[in-house]
Amino acid sequence: MNKIRLMLPLLLFLAITSQAQEEMVDEVAENALRESKNLTWEANKELTENNFITAEADYRKAISKSGENAVAPFNLGNAYYNRENYQEAFGRFKQAGETAESKPEKHKSYHNMGNVFMKNKEYQKAVEAYKEALRNNPTDEETRYNLALAKEMLKKQQDEQKNDQNQDDKDKKNEEDQKDKNKDQDDRGENDKENEGEQNEDENKDKGDDGDNGENKPEENKEGEGDKKEEQKKKPNEGDRPEEQKQQPRPNQLSKQQIQNLLEAMQNEEKKVQEKMEAKKVKGKKIKNEKDW
Repeated sequence: MNKIRLMLPLLLFLAITSQAQEEMVDEVAENALRESKNLTWEANKELTENNFITAEADYRKAISKSGENAVAPFNLGNAYYNRENYQEAFGRFKQAGETAESKPEKHKSYHNMGNVFMKNKEYQKAVEAYKEALRNNPTDEETRYNLALAKEMLKKQQDEQKNDQNQDDKDKKNEEDQKDKNKDQDDRGENDKENEGEQNEDENKDKGDDGDNGENKPEENKEGEGDKKEEQKKKPNEGDRPEEQKQQPRPNQLSKQQIQNLLEAMQNEEKKVQEKMEAKKVKGKKIKNEKDW
């Protein structure tokens, strides 16, 4: 019984201490949130005065002071968005959406996240962000309009991608058809060259055959011409004899000049005989002289 009496004051003391600690923690959090909101207010003021660098620094301090201040990251995200730094803006809008506890704050954060996706032409993600914004505020007409626009842009994007894919497939097919066509042309060209080569070979062969009987003979036929000339040398009566043969008579034969001289001598001799006979006026039988050819 005495132990129980001793425990009660201790438990009471611990309860009071715990409550005091909780109150202290809450007070610290409230003070931090208050300081964060003050820094946010200062940053908003500096931003309206176009002092972005100072405003950005104060927004960051406000965010670090309290994780419950969703306004600071949201406003910093707007500052980045207006400066077209969409990557940083998206990160701050997402942070604000996760920090916010009220539906209006969540609605604004997801609405602006959808705007970033629209700027980046990520229409599917924009649709999802606008839907989440409408879950927190179904009556916002601007979000509803943006959602309809995102759906329309998404459909257009998908159609373009489909057309591009079809065009790529068509171009690829045309390229393959052109390759096949070029291959066929090359094959035909090779066949034509082979046929042309065979034709030229046949023509050359025909020309070579004709050359044996024609005026223009191949080189190998010159040897035959030499043999033919040798035969002509052996047969002087069938062609022109060499100069050497014209000057020298054949064995056991008289030349034309020798025959002519012989005839003239015989005629002179006969003439002398007739003159003698006529001079002697001797009558008698006339003797016929035989010519020795």
